[in-house]
Amino acid sequence: MSIRRAIVIGGGGVLGGTWAVGALRALEEARGFDARSADLLVGTSAGSVLVSLLGNGVSVAELMQHYRDDVVTSGPLAGYSWSADRAAGGHRPSMPRNWLPGSPALMRESVIHPGQKNATAVLSAFLPEGGRSLERVGHLVDAVTPMGQWAAHDGVWVIAMDYASGRRTVFGRSGAPQVPLRSAVMASCAIPGWFAPVRIGEHSYIDGGAVSATSVDVVSHAELDEVYVIAPMAAADSGRASGLVGWLDRRWRDQVTNVCDREVAQVRATGASVFLAQPSGEDLKVMGGNMMDSSRRALVLETSLLTSQETWQE
Repeated sequence: MSIRRAIVIGGGGVLGGTWAVGALRALEEARGFDARSADLLVGTSAGSVLVSLLGNGVSVAELMQHYRDDVVTSGPLAGYSWSADRAAGGHRPSMPRNWLPGSPALMRESVIHPGQKNATAVLSAFLPEGGRSLERVGHLVDAVTPMGQWAAHDGVWVIAMDYASGRRTVFGRSGAPQVPLRSAVMASCAIPGWFAPVRIGEHSYIDGGAVSATSVDVVSHAELDEVYVIAPMAAADSGRASGLVGWLDRRWRDQVTNVCDREVAQVRATGASVFLAQPSGEDLKVMGGNMMDSSRRALVLETSLLTSQETWQE
């Protein structure tokens, strides 16, 4: 009887995606299975980029080269040139499109139904629309995906948030709107206040991390045996940090970790074995407080390879 597996990769900006690649490589080495062979590949924000590439045949070794060297020499991404800094539009947000709240509809929902939306989703409604574009991310997905289609792997799920209702949308899952993979990934990556929301049909979507940074719980009804969770914005030990930015980063990570732990418990209650990788104190030191700072990518990747190897071996 075959083992049904899922890999769930959370968001975390440029450095979160980089750290996740190291965790994927360590998982492959420690557990001995190809990430592309998982029955489900679930991604939020930066994690959605990774599952879209894995779901179109890009190997973990090629992801390593993509994140290390920018140009890949083999596989579906062979010859593709990539700059994480240009894709993110730099490591600081630009001026917003305007100073109006991004989602008056979600603001109304939060007032009419207080307490029904989580704090991050409600906060996203008040932020103005970001001025950055996600077109380069869309180009990357297009490089490995047939025009206008979904991934070759039919188990790719991409998480975004409907900006009007605050509800999570799991693109790729049965019952979800059928959209091109590039559109779903761009929507999942649309960090509120940084990138412009992504319009799909009659709805606007933003980063799925506004609901949950990992969304582990979406696989709770998938009848899985093993679930491997890579949570770049959680923390095994958030510890102390210097300065206001560091303090805010640690407090946010504490919240993400608590939510992730509850979601993991929900999946374990179904009988699945869940294995969780999250940044260590050493990882947090090399990441710093700005997860969009691409100048730290090389060091973050190398550190993740070491710390994640220890995690998966436990």
